[in-house]
Formats: sequence, C-alpha cells, structure tokens
Amino acid sequence: MEFSFDTIKSPVENIHLKEKGSKFIGFSFPVENESEVKEALGKVKEEHPKATHHCYAFRLGITGENYRANDDGEPSGSAGLPIYNQLLANNVTQILLIVVRYYGGTKLGVSGLVKAYKETAKLILESCEIITKELQSEIEIQFDFNQQNVIFTLLNKFEAKIIDFKTEETCTISAKLKTSEKENISDQLSEMQIISFEFLS
Repeated sequence: MEFSFDTIKSPVENIHLKEKGSKFIGFSFPVENESEVKEALGKVKEEHPKATHHCYAFRLGITGENYRANDDGEPSGSAGLPIYNQLLANNVTQILLIVVRYYGGTKLGVSGLVKAYKETAKLILESCEIITKELQSEIEIQFDFNQQNVIFTLLNKFEAKIIDFKTEETCTISAKLKTSEKENISDQLSEMQIISFEFLS
C-alpha cells in the first residue's frame, strides 16, 4: 500500500510560451477533489475570457487513479494528453494543470500543438515546488481520566496531531497520524487495559 505521494506545494500562474504568434499561458494548482478543479478552472476562465482554448489535465488520488485530460476544442489528443503526460512523467498527483491559448493567426498543426502544450506543461512543472505528502489517518481513543499521561506519551511517540480532546470521566481524544503508523499504534493500544479506539479514516 502507498503511504505517501508527490504533489506541488502551491499554485504557479502565468507561465508564458509563444509559438508562431499563438500565446500559451500555463497554470498549476494543488487540488484535493473535483470541485476544487472546477473552481480553479472557473478562476482561469474568468481571467482569460477571450482565450481561444482552456485545455487542462488533472490527477487525483494517491496513485493518480482519478484523472482527466481535456482538449477544449483543439484536435483530439493534441492538448490535454501532452499536458497529462507531463504529470505522469513527474509522477505528481492531486494537481491540476491548465494551459490557456490565444490563437495567433497561424495554424500549428497537430504536431506543433502537441509540442507547444507539452512544453508549456513542462515549464509550469519546472517552476513548481514538488513536495512529498504523507497520508494521514484519524484515530479516536477513549480512556479513563487517569490514563491520559500514557495516551499522550504514546501519541507523542507517533508524532500524532491532536484535533480534539474531551475530558470527562471517560476521556475522548481525536488525533491524526501517519497512515503508515496505523498498525504499530493499534498493536500498542490493544495491549492496554480499559481503552477503546477506532480509526475514522
């Protein structure tokens, strides 16, 4: 199972490329889901309403299993696919690349378009800071008030981040930790008395 993935740290905008009078402008956005993809696309379309094409590709999911490449009116396979192939070449996911084109009066032909879209996508990714993100899981633990030191020490050991802590007779704590540590923390919690826990994600 995969426990981490590579993505970009922050958006990069307005990467320019000129080809026979046509202007290509590239954008990249880190995205979590398809509604963020739509939002980013909407933003770029608003900024460039007169552009001839807004072509894009995205990958979502740990292994990029959810993806799409869109030619937006360019000849089939000449725009979205070359952009998508750059995402594959760099092995990044949770990312959207958009290339906006302003037609310059000279037709580029399919091979010219493939080259221009590929080059723009490549330039965008070269301008991005690529980071590795660890998958996180959320755990909820219930325990007696007098056990809190033990629990906190354990969570600390696994570098867990506490999200919520309710102290009553029975305490409930919610925390996030690396998915890769799920099994290890489960083993240690299972050995403790009067403690119950479950993973929420």
